[in-house]
Amino acid sequence: MKLDERYEAALMSRLEKAGTRWGRLRLRLYVAWKCRAWQVTMGSAAFVKRLSDVLFSGVLLLPLAPLMGVVAWVISRDGGPVFFPQARVGLRGRKFKMLKFRSMCVDAEAKQKDLMHLNEKNDGVTFKIKNDPRITPIGRFIRKTSMDELPQLINVLRGDMSLVGPRPPLPSEVELYSLEDRRRLLARPGITCLWQVGEREGRLFEIGDRNAIEFPEQVALDVRYIESSSFWRDIVILLKTVPAVLLGKGGM
Repeated sequence: MKLDERYEAALMSRLEKAGTRWGRLRLRLYVAWKCRAWQVTMGSAAFVKRLSDVLFSGVLLLPLAPLMGVVAWVISRDGGPVFFPQARVGLRGRKFKMLKFRSMCVDAEAKQKDLMHLNEKNDGVTFKIKNDPRITPIGRFIRKTSMDELPQLINVLRGDMSLVGPRPPLPSEVELYSLEDRRRLLARPGITCLWQVGEREGRLFEIGDRNAIEFPEQVALDVRYIESSSFWRDIVILLKTVPAVLLGKGGM
């Protein structure tokens, strides 16, 4: 007998016994125990993920601090701010300021309105153009190497983000989400994720081009991650992120 058939048979047996007062009490206790067991399991998984986020991000920040200092100094030479704190939407719709090294001119967001007709994304939600004129020379380099994302390790320490999870969207993007799209808000957003490393088919050593993945597939991959996330799955995605960045196919 298959597992699903055994489970169905056991459930039907419990329902048949629920015809008596004692049977109904036993069924209530059984359901309460299963619910509590599920809560403990999910709570333990969330605790392990949060603990690993704090440990890994803290360990990464130590050796990366000198590099981040150099990047900050170079960016500051054009007279603008070093960091670009941008409003993003996180777990269950909570807004927070995501940190990035500034890679664009100071008035980049204002200039985006004049560039909307050049948007290469057909989904109507996200925005991307090739050779964006708003990107500074140093910004082009740190974007290509994903160094502009390094300050998000601070977001991880603060609890706004996780190392692995769906990328946090802009509030303007969330306003255009369908109910199905909003499922990606059911997890803490991350620095890297399945589509960031180009994993589309679930193969262990699969690394692809994230720029070839359109918004609907991004949502599907994020939902797949949420439904099958685990500590070891996160480790695999993190390990894939390194060659994805080096090959120029993905990013942190």
